[in-house]
Amino acid sequence: MSPVDARALASWLATVDDDVLTTLLRRRRVSTDATWADFFDAAEALLDPAAVAKAAPLLSRPLVEAMDDAVSSDAAVPPGTARDDLMHLGLVSPDGLPYAGAASAWRDISRPGVPTPADAEAPPEDDAQLAERAFTALSSLADVLSLTQPAPLGRTGAGTLGAGDRRRLIEAGAVADAATVDLVIGIGLDAGLLGAVDREWRVTTEGSAWLLRGSVDRWAETASHLRDALPAAVRAAGGGWEPPEQWHLAYPLDPQWPARSERLRAQWRLWAIIDASGRPATWATALATGGAVDRTALQQHLPGEVDRIFLQNDLTAIAPGPLEPAIDARLRRAARRESRAQASTYRFSAESIGAALAAGEDAASLAEFLTAISLTGLPQPLAYELERAAQRQGRLRVGSDATGRTQVTASDPSALDTLAVDQALRPLGLVRDGDRLISRSSVDAVFWMLSDARYPVAAVDPDGVVRVLDRARLADSPERGDANDDDAPYRLLIDRMRRAHSSDDADAAWLGRELEQAVKARAVIEVSVRLPDGTTRDFVLEATGLGGGRLRGRDRASDVERTLPVSSIVSARLV
Repeated sequence: MSPVDARALASWLATVDDDVLTTLLRRRRVSTDATWADFFDAAEALLDPAAVAKAAPLLSRPLVEAMDDAVSSDAAVPPGTARDDLMHLGLVSPDGLPYAGAASAWRDISRPGVPTPADAEAPPEDDAQLAERAFTALSSLADVLSLTQPAPLGRTGAGTLGAGDRRRLIEAGAVADAATVDLVIGIGLDAGLLGAVDREWRVTTEGSAWLLRGSVDRWAETASHLRDALPAAVRAAGGGWEPPEQWHLAYPLDPQWPARSERLRAQWRLWAIIDASGRPATWATALATGGAVDRTALQQHLPGEVDRIFLQNDLTAIAPGPLEPAIDARLRRAARRESRAQASTYRFSAESIGAALAAGEDAASLAEFLTAISLTGLPQPLAYELERAAQRQGRLRVGSDATGRTQVTASDPSALDTLAVDQALRPLGLVRDGDRLISRSSVDAVFWMLSDARYPVAAVDPDGVVRVLDRARLADSPERGDANDDDAPYRLLIDRMRRAHSSDDADAAWLGRELEQAVKARAVIEVSVRLPDGTTRDFVLEATGLGGGRLRGRDRASDVERTLPVSSIVSARLV
């Protein structure tokens, strides 16, 4: 690395504002724990070959081509967007010339091969096919979010879905196979409907609200978020996107990018934004150029939502079309969805109704709700099941005692004996204490474990009044368009470097850095020294030592050891 270039980069870093510096540090993926003391440390680190190699995969194809041309021809990058971007990444100087350290490292960067995308020659699809796929994807994502609200999905250390939750989603009918699971979760994450919390994926507050919106709104909002989440290199200038068949070329030095771009295209095909050939759906044509979804065209192709169902004597409900989301959400609290299509089937049972009552439903209001949406009235078997569930509900009560401990009481004392010997409840550590059981677990944990075990349980407050527990464990929705969460630590780093830098001592500090490097390398340098009479004299020395405010070196011209006061040295350069 050339000290001259490092000094030039350090000087530029010191002159730009904090926002430019923050963007550079974030784009170069500098650790927020960097121990840089000043801009000279920053320049040396940014021009280190390993740092340049780390930055290379982040460059889009136009930037890679610009660097290739400049390095191969030892010329400046022409004025324009590419030069500005490379300058703001700390790879070229303001006049467009690559810094020597960056150019040297650039020549050694490996060039991975770029495979041809699998769908390059795929035939186009008509809007009817795309609409069917859009409806299926909407249903899958809604099912995944509904299943994730009460029971977050587990993430492995590699950031993938755990095998148990993958199997759970497939067995519940939310998705068809393992590959589709990953695509649906990827859509949920990119759209901000799912968020990572520790080792879990949870539904975000935005995702919870999404579940109550209509199909057209769901699809349009998700598609817009997916477009906004695209990497910069595949976004078009007008706010749309580049042709999907060229996405795999966007980051030519990133060996992981071809697989990621293929995943993105698969997600977009699944959501029916584009067809297999990359052509946008009719309702997404304006979206592709930076506009909005054509909701009218989308509505014409999606099946209409219904607000009525057929209740049958066998404790099933049949929806003759896609149910309005709010109705579907409430119905699924009391019934298990058995089939997922434009006409769906739901099945009631003592367990499903009991779970709904435990989650806060009231038997009378639930009967009123079902009667209001039924085209066939409320069948006598279902009315009986609701009445029986209401009678059983609350036989067990979970709350806190006067000391704050969780207690379980029962209308029938023998029920407590059953709980005490139930091996499935051992994690709760239930202990008999007179006419109750006590546990060190929280009220929520005890309540939901009893509910999942199909016991007729209710949660109560200290006064014995039944209260509703919300099982949903939500993540915060991502902030769109705000500063990156990592900006604050970068600000601390920038403040530290600015405090160490001032126009008065910058030259002296850099001179000291150059002399230290020369001594470490035992380099031959030419130093200009200001003599007592005000004149300057140049010496060519092999630098051998630096300490006590003096530079020691062997004079190449007279072959004698010289000791020069650092305070008198005006400049130094490698020979």
